Amino acid sequence: MFSRFLHRIQSSKTPITSLSSIKRFTSLNPKPPIRVAVFWDLDNKPPASHPPYDAAVKLRTAASSFGSVKLMVAYANRHAFSYVPAQIREERKDRKILNQLEKTGLAKPAEPYFCGVCDRRFYANEKLIAHFRQIHETENQKRARQIESARGHRRVRLVAKYSMKMEKYRRAARDVLTPREGYGLADELKRGGFWVRMVSDKPEAADRALKEHMVDVMDKREAECLVLVSDDSGFAEVLWEAKERCLRTVVIGDLSEGKLKRVADVAYSWKEVVMGKAKKEVQKVVGKWRDRDVLKKLEWSYDPVLEKERGYSCGDWDYGFDSEEDDDDEVENGTEMGDGGDWWEMDDEDGVGSSRPLH
Repeated sequence: MFSRFLHRIQSSKTPITSLSSIKRFTSLNPKPPIRVAVFWDLDNKPPASHPPYDAAVKLRTAASSFGSVKLMVAYANRHAFSYVPAQIREERKDRKILNQLEKTGLAKPAEPYFCGVCDRRFYANEKLIAHFRQIHETENQKRARQIESARGHRRVRLVAKYSMKMEKYRRAARDVLTPREGYGLADELKRGGFWVRMVSDKPEAADRALKEHMVDVMDKREAECLVLVSDDSGFAEVLWEAKERCLRTVVIGDLSEGKLKRVADVAYSWKEVVMGKAKKEVQKVVGKWRDRDVLKKLEWSYDPVLEKERGYSCGDWDYGFDSEEDDDDEVENGTEMGDGGDWWEMDDEDGVGSSRPLH
């Protein structure tokens, strides 16, 4: 009976964790990468020269070269999303003229138009658009209404049932339908991984919202590297704040000389981002940041609490100075000059005589 009780006590003891079993940052357990946050000022720097989705992908690729991208956000007002670039307006005009020629039979496409949902072929673009609106758009609206009206587990089952069909419809609608407002900037950026936020039409509303979001990310320590896409010099104060907090700062804009690029650690233009220059120079930039961090750690700063704990104080230092009493004794005994004479007596250069005061 006693042996069973002793065995139960021994088996209930929790194992003691040794120091050698604690995980450390080794080659098998590497240090976590730098977290990167991307902030895009669409009011100041819209992707006019590149398609929105391609610009978002290129920007994400450039930001990922500095670390692990944890946040990508874009701010703009309603006018930025309703604006249509001149190149896209010209393309729409040409497409409209070609549709009229195909409708009258004066022009025939070299290859038929395929429906992205049912793979049906059409030899006129307007017929494809009519087919898509009458059948597939109506079906997608029905699915959306069913999901919105459902609750609980039924809603979850409907989302799982229709998710692939709705995604297929969205991919096909991008090529067939023309956006009712703008040119699909918000949808394309969302497809590229950005969180898009529309603000009010008040002046500087997007800038204020973007600055507040950047400061909030710094306060919560959610990122170690900030990437700003803008040419607005009003963000210089936020970049200075980031540098004071020892964060990396990267600016992407078209201005070759600007206040933001002078403040930031690294600056690139849109052309350099598209060409991949940021990804090529990442080793040089990261090495520069690593050297700065090492020098920051080597800097000495006086901490009175730490010095007091170590036992150092101003009175504890021994500079090797003799006390005044010892000096007086040496003068009285005549040991300071080493020859037993008075302190005002000085030997000649030849060591024969000594200088004496005149009587």
